[in-house]
Amino acid sequence: MTFSVSSTADWIRGSITALVTPFHHGAVAYDTYRDLIDRQIKGGTHGIVPVGTTGETSTLNEEEHVEVIRCAVSAADGRIPVIAGVGSNDTATSIMLAEKAQSAGADALLAVTGYYNKPSQDGLIAHFTALADSTDLPIILYNVPGRTACDIAVSTMKVLARHPGIVGVKDATGNLARVAQQRLACGSDFIQLSGEDATAVGFNAMGGTGCISVTSNVVPDLCALMQTATLEGRWEEARELQDRLTPLAEALFMDTSPGPTKYALARLGLCQEELRLPLVPASEKAKIAVAKALEGLGLID
Repeated sequence: MTFSVSSTADWIRGSITALVTPFHHGAVAYDTYRDLIDRQIKGGTHGIVPVGTTGETSTLNEEEHVEVIRCAVSAADGRIPVIAGVGSNDTATSIMLAEKAQSAGADALLAVTGYYNKPSQDGLIAHFTALADSTDLPIILYNVPGRTACDIAVSTMKVLARHPGIVGVKDATGNLARVAQQRLACGSDFIQLSGEDATAVGFNAMGGTGCISVTSNVVPDLCALMQTATLEGRWEEARELQDRLTPLAEALFMDTSPGPTKYALARLGLCQEELRLPLVPASEKAKIAVAKALEGLGLID
């Protein structure tokens, strides 16, 4: 990688885009994916996450999963870090994906809690420890109980933060008090990234240092400016940007993500609206809201 690295916290921060995976006639549209990544970098995005939740990773087979990571690494070309999703509700699968992500050139890993099978806190510790022991790449935990029905308790986070390979968390609990609680439990060097666009400024005000964002798929420049403003202490500017972005952020989550996001990108001529079942395109109500938000930002007429 050619971006500057002095410590992990120096480069896993700011506006990090949870990339959509574009499809065309059922297949991954790799050329479009490269174009999307190039647009992200030109817009000032500080990092990208391929094959996360927004990337519809649950509908990709293993070969596609790894190839999407390779494509992201190639397209980024060392300009910004690539944080590859390796989450699974099977520890062995997560370890396998981590090995392949490292071989593909990823710079870090994002690992969601086990979904559906609802592991205990002891199970979470065992799972993430086994994953961290298996790789040389830094790991960002992903806590999104609204999707997984599994919450990493602060006390569990404290235990996991002791592992040198577990460097931070993407927190999508929506509970801003967690930022302070986790900082006290895990230390100020433990990276905390918001997983919720609507509270990204407040999250950083509480001590976070970035956001893994869905909205930045659509407006990477504005999201990067907002994150930079928070990190440089320009809070009034950050709030103004948050106010501009809020209608779009809300519209993008009117339906299951990434349906509305792909619709927004399609309206901008950047990719097809296509998703893989069981996900379906955005509803008409969501499309109207997205279009209105895009008009408000001056992106469409």
